Amino acid sequence: MIQIDYKKELESAAKSMILVHNPETLIKMIVRTIVQKVRVKHAGILLYDKTRNTYVLTVSGGKTGLKIPKGLVRLDPDNPLIKLFTLKNRDLSTTDDGVLVSSKIDNLIWKNSLIKTKEDYRNLLEKVKEQLSIFEAATCIPSYFQESLLGILLLGEKLSGEVFQKDELDFFAALASDVAMAIRNAQLFEDLQVELQTNRELFINTTLALAAAIDAKDQYTKGHTERVTHYTVLIVEKLFFYKEIKLSPKFLENLHIASLLHDIGKIAIPEHILNKPGKLTDSEFAKIKEHPQRGVKILEHIKELKQAILGVKYHHERFDGRGYPEGIKGDEIPLIAAVISVADVYDAMTTERPYRKALSKEAAVKEIKKYSGTQFNPIVTRAFVELCEEGKI
Repeated sequence: MIQIDYKKELESAAKSMILVHNPETLIKMIVRTIVQKVRVKHAGILLYDKTRNTYVLTVSGGKTGLKIPKGLVRLDPDNPLIKLFTLKNRDLSTTDDGVLVSSKIDNLIWKNSLIKTKEDYRNLLEKVKEQLSIFEAATCIPSYFQESLLGILLLGEKLSGEVFQKDELDFFAALASDVAMAIRNAQLFEDLQVELQTNRELFINTTLALAAAIDAKDQYTKGHTERVTHYTVLIVEKLFFYKEIKLSPKFLENLHIASLLHDIGKIAIPEHILNKPGKLTDSEFAKIKEHPQRGVKILEHIKELKQAILGVKYHHERFDGRGYPEGIKGDEIPLIAAVISVADVYDAMTTERPYRKALSKEAAVKEIKKYSGTQFNPIVTRAFVELCEEGKI
């Protein structure tokens, strides 16, 4: 018979559980560990589903015995097994740790039959015995978190046919305690991810509403924001393949938001200037040039927009330092702004305005190439031109 160092196995399992943030993955790992290390016929975990107020057999597995599809078994709080482990004054343990061993239930029933005041408890044990028989469970281990029953670990008989020893039962009880904490942490992490995703979607929808407000105010650039955003996303997706550029997935998200909001400052510019059909005067153009800084003022108190604001603020800077609002140049210009700059100018050139005709795609691309290294970042220009040649823009 192979001797197992259960203390060592418990420490190993606990370390592994810390790293897992997905409850289902965690539960599968626990069941697999028990089946492999303790060599039981089968194992399963009933886990509390708070949305339905039921205990669901989330994972079951083993070489033989029960292998029940996920979610097929659901036990409500009135189920004898659940009632037993949720009794306030439960006296069910056959070990000091509350592990229930099916082979000792008859003895428990006999002991309680001698005490008339415990008749209800004895009847409950009779029903629990039936439940364990249905699950073919030799051992049943409850898992609690802050006095609440979080789940139940059901184990079949050992493949060897031997009974569970005290060190094994102690191992299960200690593991159940660690499992409860790990599952709860994983559930909290999952809940947090859902909340973050909900907040992200709300944030994006708010951003889209602001972008629509920009387009609604400037009648001559209707659809500009949407087109610029489309172009910038394509450019960055191309840049991901460039060895000289190191980008994170978060960069794309920030760029998406920055592109939608790059002209948000125009909300603060008088409409008679934005919608003027003729050429702007110097003073009017000076007002237009204020929109990057105005945009920063509108957005600066939203901490989630820290990176996106760089695109809003600097998308009119030039690679040679002759842009605005600060006249920075070269690599001083944030990449997020350099990408928006190319997309912004291309869309402006290919869109008809009251005071000029739209350029053809070919003519606009020629202009972008012409000013690579002076007005535009050369690497961004290269990505943009490749996209045009591929027919993606």
